[in-house]
Amino acid sequence: MDNGWYEDFTIGTVFRTPGKTLSEGEILQWAFAYDPQPFHMDKVAAERSVYGGLIASGWQLGTIAFRLFTALRPFAPEASLGSPGVDEIRWRAPVRPGDTVRVVATVVDRRMSKSDPGRGIVRLDWVMLNQRDEEVLSMRGPIFVRPCPPADGRTGESGSD
Repeated sequence: MDNGWYEDFTIGTVFRTPGKTLSEGEILQWAFAYDPQPFHMDKVAAERSVYGGLIASGWQLGTIAFRLFTALRPFAPEASLGSPGVDEIRWRAPVRPGDTVRVVATVVDRRMSKSDPGRGIVRLDWVMLNQRDEEVLSMRGPIFVRPCPPADGRTGESGSD
């Protein structure tokens, strides 16, 4: 899908992103700026940690997941209305320098908002996989998406918040 509106996000739609390889420099830079824990930013301390080496922050992986997804251009520019948050996020396995990650996001639910008829709610299940197809992150969350303008001939369906 490219430049979609609420009506385009049907249950079962799957988005598959290309991969992104994380460098040691990216992991260190993120850690110094946002998650200064030793196993994210100190190679020697990381080797002595339970992880046995440097790993990416889970928060870094979440932002990479969203960046990979949005690079697919799933929303029409006027369609994306943001998100109220993430319902579940789990860091399943460490991601190390040189690992390549990709995202599979699946539409699991959608409905029109009862309180705001100009807004649809699309719920996605996200899975981030590494180059060995191991799950390294999972999350679930809603995204607010505008219905297609009436001039385009598509309409949303009724629902409730």
